[in-house]
Amino acid sequence: MPELPEVETTVRGLARFMDGERITRVQLNRPDMRFPFPQGLVQSLTGARVSSLGRRAKYGLIHTDRDSTLIFHLGMSGRWRIDPEDDEKHDHLVIETARNRFALNDPRRFGYVDLVDTPALQQWPAFAAMGPEPLSDDLTVEHLRAAISGRKQAIKLLLLDQHVVAGLGNIYVCEALFRAGINPCKAGGRVYRPALEKLVPAIRDVLTQSITDGGSTLRDYARPDGELGYFATRFQVYGREGEPCVRGDGGIIRRVVQGGRSTWYCPVCQV
Repeated sequence: MPELPEVETTVRGLARFMDGERITRVQLNRPDMRFPFPQGLVQSLTGARVSSLGRRAKYGLIHTDRDSTLIFHLGMSGRWRIDPEDDEKHDHLVIETARNRFALNDPRRFGYVDLVDTPALQQWPAFAAMGPEPLSDDLTVEHLRAAISGRKQAIKLLLLDQHVVAGLGNIYVCEALFRAGINPCKAGGRVYRPALEKLVPAIRDVLTQSITDGGSTLRDYARPDGELGYFATRFQVYGREGEPCVRGDGGIIRRVVQGGRSTWYCPVCQV
């Protein structure tokens, strides 16, 4: 599934061609993806000008001058294609401007879109209960301390909870916990301030590096220009079960299952 850096990379790629442009045509090639397309989508977007693009957690945002925002989620295999050379059967939503053509392609159809009034964006159900953005100043040591204080659940699972921090996914939580030297199985309430002071910058650093690298290419993900992200070449624990720790501490990377998802960590330097 495309995670926060992949969505951020997608939004930045779209913004290069879409920001400030007027939408001349909208085409739906099927009635739904994961959920039905919102009623009136074509009429609402046709003729509107894109005023800006953004991201909230793992959702992309396309704002228009009609005070409406198109929200898109890429699901498991979704991506935007810019000026595709030909039509593809999995191009479910097509948006055209005078200069470019944008196709939302999703073979597995786990992605979806919605259209909401921009002033009410933060009240959209998925956004209303979210925690702070991990790249914003709102993610602080104090926030994490309050959110996990007294919690018996593993810190790895707490960081995946969108109520605690918005948009963190499995790859980047594994990598951030490694950088901070925190055992992912440790109860959140036992992760104290000195460790959190390492964790907050580790989260920001790993996300920022991945965005710079264009994301992590897993399964179907590619950037809107078709290029592949290469942050996967920098993984220090993710997917490296049985390999020696990159810190040279003699540890061998282990894999455990938490909440139905794999976790990789070094048992020597993550305590």
